[in-house]
Amino acid sequence: MSAPAPGISRQAEWVRRPERSNRTMLRVMTWISLRLGRPPARFILAGISLYFLLFAPAAKAASRAYLRRALDREPSFADLFRHFHSFASTIHDRVFLLNARFDLFQVEVHGEDVIKAVQAAGHGAILMGAHMGSFEVVRAIGRLQPGLRVVMVMYEENARKLNAALAAINPAAVQDIIPLGQFDSMLRVQACLDDGMVLGVLGDRTLGGAPTLRVPFLGADAEFPIGPMRLAAMLRRPVLFMSGLYLGGNRYAIHFERLADFSDLERPERDVAVQAAVVAYAACLERHCRAAPYNWFNFFDFWRQKGARP
Repeated sequence: MSAPAPGISRQAEWVRRPERSNRTMLRVMTWISLRLGRPPARFILAGISLYFLLFAPAAKAASRAYLRRALDREPSFADLFRHFHSFASTIHDRVFLLNARFDLFQVEVHGEDVIKAVQAAGHGAILMGAHMGSFEVVRAIGRLQPGLRVVMVMYEENARKLNAALAAINPAAVQDIIPLGQFDSMLRVQACLDDGMVLGVLGDRTLGGAPTLRVPFLGADAEFPIGPMRLAAMLRRPVLFMSGLYLGGNRYAIHFERLADFSDLERPERDVAVQAAVVAYAACLERHCRAAPYNWFNFFDFWRQKGARP
């Protein structure tokens, strides 16, 4: 593998990391899961989690480094397995959520008044999430609540990969994603917001070369992308922090919290307001990482500075 270009963000390491899963495996797991049921399939899932823990050394090292910060202690092998298995569980549960098997899960919602207030206003909003827990369980709640539709907005390459993965599970799921970078992307984003929809954006990764802000996170400074928050500011919409935390078994907890409101923001104030919102986002994410440490799924060195050598 060639060396990364100078100055590339270390958050872009996830882009270069090869994907181990593929559509064939997803189709096999979907077939097994939907025919045998969730409990039997989870026995297979435990073996998959153990396999990746044993044979993915870079991801294992990143998990250990992150958990050391989130737990404030040296993580045990059981901690590492729980981290990997939580990630595998959220991916596996996507099979059932995308096939409308909501009856299999117990989901508690915190901050429901926050999302209902946004919905009642009818102007749309940005849900700023992270690679934490399950975004699919949040979208599932959107499907169950009349009038609430959650649409994902992401980089075009990410959207292509996710659409391919979702199509292997349920082809109808691809319609809820807007890829950035296409000529009509912003028109589609604006139209969705004007229709009162909420747009989901993940704010803890960026592509190489995109602007970042280095802010305190779990005991050290880390780079967070500015783009997602800048998008919200340009669209002059409120921003809510969102997480769908996996609690083990078949239980999830969805959290909505007010994070920033750019509705009345004037252009000269934009840069300062965006930076303040990124700092607030990182602080909110840190709080959730400490409360539910096995739910953050960035398996690379998140704290490495731009341009630093591996």
